[in-house]
Amino acid sequence: MPGLYFDDFSVGRHFAHEVTRTITEADNIWFSCLTLNPQPLHIDAHAAARSEYGRPIVNSLFTLGLLVGLTVADTTLNTTVANLGFTEVKFPAPVFPGDSIRAETWVREVRRSRSRPEQGIVTFEHKAFNQNGVEVASCLRAALMRCRPAA
Repeated sequence: MPGLYFDDFSVGRHFAHEVTRTITEADNIWFSCLTLNPQPLHIDAHAAARSEYGRPIVNSLFTLGLLVGLTVADTTLNTTVANLGFTEVKFPAPVFPGDSIRAETWVREVRRSRSRPEQGIVTFEHKAFNQNGVEVASCLRAALMRCRPAA
């Protein structure tokens, strides 16, 4: 199923994404190692046990990637040209291995591209919540989107 085209978005539209995902310890360690991030808070259970969290926390860039990934099927699958940027990225609460994450999206801005007449720019606000409803991540994402093809 394709995502939505630029023409399908309007300011204020809300998506409560149905796909959720439980983050595993392996996800956290692999992601941290693959991205060359040796932060003990992510990959060393004994060091993390001495932190204020008392256990490893999930790499925030994994959380951000998962947040955006959870939104793709409902919004931009096969209809996005490129991500143009992320702003206002926030992590208001820690994420731990074993947490299940869900996402919601709001459309904040919609405008035609000035340089690409068959495309437009949509600004999404994405928020991630854990299994207890606590907000754990948010961002604004500008995406260059395809317009609906002429029939």
